[in-house]
Amino acid sequence: MGVDEFRIAAVQASSVFLNRNATIEKACGLIEEAAKAGATLAAFPEAFVSGYPLWVWFIPSGEAHSLRNLFTELFQSAVSIPDPAVSRLAEAAGDCKITVAIGVNEKNSEASNSTLYNTLLYLGSDGSILGKHRKLIPTAGERLVWGQGPEADLEVFRLPFGRLSGLICWENYMPLARYMLSAAGQQIHVAPTWDRGEPWVSTMRHIGKESRCFVLGVCQALHIDDIPDALDFKSRYLSEIEGWINPGLSLIVDPDGKVVTGPLEGEEGILYAEVKSHELVGPRWQLDVAGHYARPDIFELRVHRGARRFLVDEERSEDDAEEGAG
Repeated sequence: MGVDEFRIAAVQASSVFLNRNATIEKACGLIEEAAKAGATLAAFPEAFVSGYPLWVWFIPSGEAHSLRNLFTELFQSAVSIPDPAVSRLAEAAGDCKITVAIGVNEKNSEASNSTLYNTLLYLGSDGSILGKHRKLIPTAGERLVWGQGPEADLEVFRLPFGRLSGLICWENYMPLARYMLSAAGQQIHVAPTWDRGEPWVSTMRHIGKESRCFVLGVCQALHIDDIPDALDFKSRYLSEIEGWINPGLSLIVDPDGKVVTGPLEGEEGILYAEVKSHELVGPRWQLDVAGHYARPDIFELRVHRGARRFLVDEERSEDDAEEGAG
């Protein structure tokens, strides 16, 4: 049975930069705050645990020593899924009975345990891990830090209040990824990001109108004071920045592409919007890009599922073994 009316929340906050334990505790407090305000869903920014690697936009790519040191710091503050830090977040979601979508830096613990992915983690209101999505294409300088998501792990989660999914930052500019989620029936779209400004706001509005979804564009509001003085790159590359490195500009958009609340600029805070179940269906009377407004007889999208393993062990036959011995 569906929910007739519910509240969604876009959490604009900064990480405790490169400090996993402190960031997890901050996230748990914000989860509790959103739940106490009546939210059924809380969405957090890109790479919230435990920080967006903003140095990639400031440090030249040839400065390997500095980039290695910062990558090591980021890696040490990252998570595996699952691990105790993720369990702590899931427990908070379960205790507060709220669904959470949160950006994390994730270790590839299934393989070398040395590469990081930019991951969107979904936690259920029952304290479960619903799933995760690894960013398919890190943008420009981000490729110095994150690997490409190795599989088509985009999912739409069918929850009591609606069908939830999302894309990370500039994945939202990938038309086929957006269409895939529409074809899978998403109704609420989360867009954790580092981007901000008018073009991004217009993008969120376009996605709301195109997909006929509620869209939560969620960014960190990061101040220069949020970067620890002990990090050498702050004095070397950020010395001319005063005030906000990123002012945030989080917002929530409705299925007609109209801004419901936000953008929130230059402060931390939580934006809320009320959703009525009929708003998830009614606007599609005019436009349903994966329904009556699609032409599958003309256009076709194929998605290749399944992970590509980094190592495949195959048993050698007796004949192969004898040849190898010779």
